[in-house]
Amino acid sequence: MTIPDSGCVMENGASCLPCTPEEEKKIVTDLRNESERNLKEGNLYFVISSSWFRKWERYVGIDGDENLIGNQSSDSRHINGASSVVAERPGPIDNSDIVEDGSDSDGKGNDIQLRRTLIEGQDYVLVPQGVWEKLHGWYKGGPELPRKMILQGVYHKKFDVEVYPLCLKLVDSRDESQSTIWLSRKASLTELFQKVCALKGIEQDKVRIWDYFNKRKYAQLSVSNKTLEESNLQMDQDILLELVDGHQSSKIGMDSTGNDPALVSLEPSRSPLTIAGGPTLSNGHSGYRSNLYPGSSLGSGLTDMDDGFDACNSARKGEKGGLAGLQNLGNTCFMNSALQCLVHTPPLVEYFLKDCRAEINTDNPLGMHGELALAFGDLLRKLWSSGRTAIAPRVFKGKLARFAPQFSGYNQHDSQELLAFLLDGLHEDLNRVKQKPYIEMKDSDGRPDEEVAAECWKNHKARNDSVIVDVCQGQYKSTLVCPVCSKISITFDPFMYLSLPLPSTITRTMAVTVFYGDGSRLPMPFTVSVLKNGFCKDLLLALGTACGLKSDESLMLAEVYENKIYRYLEMPLEPLASIKDDEHIVAFRFQKKEIGKTRLVIFHRWQEKAELFGTPLVTYLVADQSSGADIEAAVSKVLSPFKKISSAKAHVGKENGILLDGLDEECSCSDAQSVENAELEGTSCTDLSIPLRLTDDRVMNFNAFKKDTLFESGKIIGKLLRVVLDWTDKEQELYDSSYLKDIPEVYKAGLAAKKTRQEAISLSSCLDAFLIEEPLGPDDMWYCPRCKEHRQAIKKLDLWMLPEIIVFHLKRFTYGRYLKNKIDTFVNFPIHDLDLSKYVMSKDGQSYLYELYAISNHYGGLGGGHYTAYAKLIDENRWYHFDDSHVSAVNESDIKTSAAYLLFYKRVRSESKVEAGEASHSHSIS
Repeated sequence: MTIPDSGCVMENGASCLPCTPEEEKKIVTDLRNESERNLKEGNLYFVISSSWFRKWERYVGIDGDENLIGNQSSDSRHINGASSVVAERPGPIDNSDIVEDGSDSDGKGNDIQLRRTLIEGQDYVLVPQGVWEKLHGWYKGGPELPRKMILQGVYHKKFDVEVYPLCLKLVDSRDESQSTIWLSRKASLTELFQKVCALKGIEQDKVRIWDYFNKRKYAQLSVSNKTLEESNLQMDQDILLELVDGHQSSKIGMDSTGNDPALVSLEPSRSPLTIAGGPTLSNGHSGYRSNLYPGSSLGSGLTDMDDGFDACNSARKGEKGGLAGLQNLGNTCFMNSALQCLVHTPPLVEYFLKDCRAEINTDNPLGMHGELALAFGDLLRKLWSSGRTAIAPRVFKGKLARFAPQFSGYNQHDSQELLAFLLDGLHEDLNRVKQKPYIEMKDSDGRPDEEVAAECWKNHKARNDSVIVDVCQGQYKSTLVCPVCSKISITFDPFMYLSLPLPSTITRTMAVTVFYGDGSRLPMPFTVSVLKNGFCKDLLLALGTACGLKSDESLMLAEVYENKIYRYLEMPLEPLASIKDDEHIVAFRFQKKEIGKTRLVIFHRWQEKAELFGTPLVTYLVADQSSGADIEAAVSKVLSPFKKISSAKAHVGKENGILLDGLDEECSCSDAQSVENAELEGTSCTDLSIPLRLTDDRVMNFNAFKKDTLFESGKIIGKLLRVVLDWTDKEQELYDSSYLKDIPEVYKAGLAAKKTRQEAISLSSCLDAFLIEEPLGPDDMWYCPRCKEHRQAIKKLDLWMLPEIIVFHLKRFTYGRYLKNKIDTFVNFPIHDLDLSKYVMSKDGQSYLYELYAISNHYGGLGGGHYTAYAKLIDENRWYHFDDSHVSAVNESDIKTSAAYLLFYKRVRSESKVEAGEASHSHSIS
């Protein structure tokens, strides 16, 4: 592919013929697309501050719908003035806001450290080498921050840019001096030795390097092709350099008696100031302090023999197991929280404390050769054997990075996503089925539910049989009904956890102005109440009811900013939290049959001042081929309601019950049109007195066109045409432009409807919302075998069979196109006697009474939050708070908080059913 040249280049590298904004945009877009087609390990990417990059995006006319970084927040337009009519050319590239203060530079970015709390898309963007070279050639600046693309994973390989290389602290045993080394975690130990020797000016055969994690000798490293990641070296950890000269032996790492302290039992630290987020290396740690939580400290001392565990540090006599913390290895609180919940799950503790090697399935292509199960079992045994000494789960994290590269590195992740991977991975590693048989699924065909459910579970167990299935998997009934032919499809599917929506009870008042795409009426503002944590589909439903939307009509939401459409809100599940109170939201009303045709956007410009004003209008060109005259006619039709009516006509209109100053809801479109026709007095509706010009996506260039100019729908990019009306004082006298300019904000303080008191949200209300009947989304339609077409079927879920262990995932995070939002609503959940019998359709004789035993908590917001866990020691009947390496007792009354994210319940069996439960498997269906 040929990339356009950026112009001649002078000796200093600056372009003497700068590109136009449109040319810069095209060059960068083409280079970016070319890079995506040629992904390979070792490709260079460059880190650029989002602050500078957004200025460049605005300059070249990239709006919120097409931004190259993909994560632009809806707030950025207020901060940075996105979609400005005239955006200035940005100055030199400035990365100073994303690098650590005082970072030394060698001019290539190799000695410059990025701030540890950065979030991609929000704080920085990654651009391919070719894009950087163009941008740097046009704008200069810096500093240059190159990063390499690496290939991660074993079975599921994934390309990733290593934004934060591994930082190692080199301790020289000769003088205990420290140096900092940055290397890729994919670098080999050979490369590490070469870098250390070059830094210290020592021959390689005269050095010895130790893994010096937590200032303890863990293992001697040897020159090999083994990567630093495979060697379990962690971010910001120490490595020890010793000289081998036959005469000196380092005493570093030895105590006063000459013993290696890694073999000496440590007294647990009891400092009340332990940082809950782990060591300061954790980018994005929240800074919560453990002394904010109730209970006494149980210590956070660390050793470092095989993840911090050795025989001398096993549980002291009289100490209880299960009270060991997990050290934060750099934003691994999400992992620690999920692990603590799992390792305190009674059936799993019982299973992994026994010898389970006989059930390891090393041949399962869907598994991890048993390595994940072995690593998890090893970690569980250490946590239940080490008393109160915290464990550093380095080996487990290394296995996780190999098999689930999405969790590698040092970014914050979701504990629920990790839990889902662990449960599925453990199941496949422990699957007792060595050869999975092929089973053809049958339709229910009106058979009794009991028969179909038993058949589906039998088929599932024929392919999936493990301790995870035994303990954690239940079954639900899924019913789909075709809205056209009423075909009913019933399936019974297994589940490992239930993701429950949080039904908000707080309403929010929103003002939206509805414009009529057919020009039948003046725009009308409507005020509706919607759920605060709802979605755009909820706003559209409320708005449709308020404006009397017909079955063959549709509404399209858009945000207007600086007299342009900043973004279209076309995703039904876009969270309403992405719409701020001070924004201007409009809706365009169309016939459904018009959707998909060429969209015509009409901007307004004062010819005298050469500046935009008012709200753009939107309509559709229905024909596959339209002429310039057709476009003028469409614009004239949309403008027709804005024509001024004389006072005499207005008086007549009022006498006929029509309020022309706004055309209230009682005014029909036909009435409005009759008054309009009376005013036109024979003038053709296609006559347009305002000059009309074609424009571009930045509304910066204007081109005249003739009435006989033809526009073919198939040749129009994105089926989107933009035109500008050049208004003069004459047009101001003919049309009332106030309806275009006076668009209300979404919410005006002081003019709002009354506040709604928040009601308590219970776990049962979340379950009710999960099981409610609802139509499938337009992007998730079902193929009806009778209609032979995809249909937006009605879906209903029912719980059929419950497992021994049931996990409820409270869906606190909502993800839209423009915003990621967290719901902090308090959910009232029972600790004891959770009775789920009313939700279960099957009557299999099992107890449906459950008791809470663990919680995964998430504090703070997205990106910079922190995870902890509550877990109950069943034998002790006492709750504990697990905050990374810090563990403390907690009162049962204090574990119910708005931070609860994952709830772990275990079945409580009545005495009369214990024998029956032991005799037959809990999931068997008679």
